[in-house]
Parts: sequence; structure tokens; C-alpha cells
Amino acid sequence: MRPRNLVPIALALAVAPAMAHDFWIQPARFAVPVGAALPFDLLVGHGTYRQRWSVDSSRVVRFETIGPGGRSDRRRVLHTTSGDDDGTLALAPAGLHLVVLESSPAISVLPSIRFNDYLKLEGLTPAIVQRERLGKVDTDGREFYSRRAKALVRVGISPDAAADLRLVTRPTGLKLEIVPQKNPYALKPGEPLPVTILYEGRPLAGATVKLNNLDFDAEPIAVLLSDRAGQAVFNVPQRGRWQLNVIWTKPIRNTRADFETIFSSLTLGYDTPRPAA
Repeated sequence: MRPRNLVPIALALAVAPAMAHDFWIQPARFAVPVGAALPFDLLVGHGTYRQRWSVDSSRVVRFETIGPGGRSDRRRVLHTTSGDDDGTLALAPAGLHLVVLESSPAISVLPSIRFNDYLKLEGLTPAIVQRERLGKVDTDGREFYSRRAKALVRVGISPDAAADLRLVTRPTGLKLEIVPQKNPYALKPGEPLPVTILYEGRPLAGATVKLNNLDFDAEPIAVLLSDRAGQAVFNVPQRGRWQLNVIWTKPIRNTRADFETIFSSLTLGYDTPRPAA
């Protein structure tokens, strides 16, 4: 599953700093038989800048699956710095399963011009307002950043549509989270997908939410701002593989950084479901 035509992450950041912020879980397929081996990658960037995350697995503080059988800690399957993928899952029983990841914070320091451009591109108004208020627009941007990601996988032929809906629409407790309000795999043709953005457990208004086609992801196909209820509504084609992502930040008091920023994503795909093995 290792992507081709990759460039070093330092070069990607130097050429296009905002591109490396996209992060997601990429299963080999989004529909698999019960118990089948499912390789996956943890990817960062997009377009020609896409590559494996390739950080030590100790940075991953939560990697679990949530499904009809409950929650399962899967950190032991990760091998993020070796092999042709980042791990392999076997999911059971039949039904929808969420793969959930959370990383520990790392620090990023960018020159003022690059940092300001990044804040504007991602709509990070708390940082924009804070830097203007304190007269720090021309200073380097310093932030702690961490990542959150979910992937929605169909396993076998689900016997319980109501349980699938509950799984999809229930928050998993991530600090910044994209929560569908409908099951994306049960939508009627042309039916839109509403999602709610939660930050620290509450609906987040004014966040920039992007929809990317993972097969052609040089540019997002839709960019929306979450409304007062934290909601954005997307028309997701019911074919292909898709990623929703959002970023948010808040000012902090720390000698090393001025902001705490979180990157969050949700991936899903319309592979053809397969019966249980």
C-alpha cells in the first residue's frame, strides 16, 4: 500500500506547507469479508505530496476499532516505520466498524508569512485574531499540533441497520471530531450527508470543513463552514473513496508554543460489500 512518487516531508512542507496538514487512515478497502486481512496506511499530505506518516508508533496514544462487538485496542498491530503498510486489521463480526486514531502533540514552528498563510487557508480565526490583538502577526508561528482520524469500514453484510446508524452517529470522544448524522452507506441516491463538527464535546461553528476525493485529491471538491450547530452538509458521490477533514486551534499559555492545534479527518469508501466468509 506504499504510495508511489513520494517526496520527503521536509521538501513538501517547504514547497507547499499547508498540503502536509491533511492526515487520514487509508484502509486497502472500505468493505471486506468478516475476519479478512485488511492492510491500512496512515497518510499525510495530498496530491503529489501524499506519503506515509512514518512516525514512531509511540506517538499514537489511541488506535482502536469500534464495532458490533464493542471496542478493541489495536495499537499492537502498528508498524509505522517499516514494511509496505502501517498495519493489518481483521474485523468481526459483520456490521459497520470505526477505526479510530489519536496522536500525542508535537511542536511546529513556521516563519510568519507561512504561518499566516496557513491560518488563512484553514480558517483558523482564533489564532488570526490572537496574533492581531497581540501585535504578533510578524512573528514566527509556534503551535503544538496533534492528529485525530476515523475510518468507516463495512464488514460482511450487516444484519442490523439500526446498530450501524448508532455507531456512525455516536461521538467517539475525540477532542476534534467529524460525526455523520446519517449512515453514509445507507443514503439514497443523491441524498446529502450532514456532519457535525465537535470540539471539546461541543458543536463548533465557523470551522472550515473540506471534502476530498482520495483518488484525485490535488484540490478539495467542496469546502464549507460549519454553521451555528456545528453542521455542514455535503453531497458525497456514492462511488469512490472520500475524506472529510477539519482543523481547529486555540490560544494557550506555554513558553514553547502559542496555540494548540488539532487536525481531524473521517474517511469512507463505496467499495462493493462482500458476504461473510
